[in-house]
Amino acid sequence: MIQMNKINLVLVSLLLMLSCKQASQDQTKAKDTSIHWSYNGETGPEHWSELEAQTHCDGNFQSPINLVNFKVAEDLQPIDLHYSKETILHDVANNGHSIQYDFEKGDFLIQDKDTFHLKQFHFHEPAEHLIEGVRYPLEVHLVHQNDAKQFVVLSVMAKEGKNSKPFELLESYLPIQKGETKLIQQPFDISQNLPEEQGYFSYRGSLTTPPCTEEVTWVVFKDAIEVSLEQVELLKYLMPINNYREEQPHHGRLVKATQF
Repeated sequence: MIQMNKINLVLVSLLLMLSCKQASQDQTKAKDTSIHWSYNGETGPEHWSELEAQTHCDGNFQSPINLVNFKVAEDLQPIDLHYSKETILHDVANNGHSIQYDFEKGDFLIQDKDTFHLKQFHFHEPAEHLIEGVRYPLEVHLVHQNDAKQFVVLSVMAKEGKNSKPFELLESYLPIQKGETKLIQQPFDISQNLPEEQGYFSYRGSLTTPPCTEEVTWVVFKDAIEVSLEQVELLKYLMPINNYREEQPHHGRLVKATQF
């Protein structure tokens, strides 16, 4: 009986050792298969489609593009924006790819009779989209999403010029380290960061970062806002160098432009 108990104890010990070893292997495997994309090297844009199983990064309707050979469309109306001075800017984060400001629910736009809520905005330096071959020093993406998880992204170009008061408020919460999030909880009028003249280009594209989801409606304002060189340099210092994706092929897509 004692001998049998010893054998059972040995068997249980072996099973525990094998279970721990398998758990360790599974944990290592999980770490090995985690996705870490970047803007250069082996995890740069040319490899994004290899890094994630459910990616669209090798799709035919990707962004950004060069906004050229566009068609002036009479049916394009001014963007139906519903931005409030009271909407709460919740926090700012350095996610390792950009500086991102997140909003609480409040601001939205109407597109094709559907409501798209402003979720967040972030920066690319230099700009990702080109306007007739011109690349601006900075591009701001205002990301809106509806209940069906579809996107409308407003793109605002920034050029070097006079100091921007709205940017001063945003940058008062900087610098921020990679991986850090700072709570803001203050009202912010995002419309202050839009150009006065709101003519725009529009086309169907994708998100410009993995998983590069397609069927995104892009609205790229024709006119740029002005920010100071110092304001551009601060964002440049905090973000990865050249956090932009190169222009993607048009593949026959129609780029529309407003008459105004």
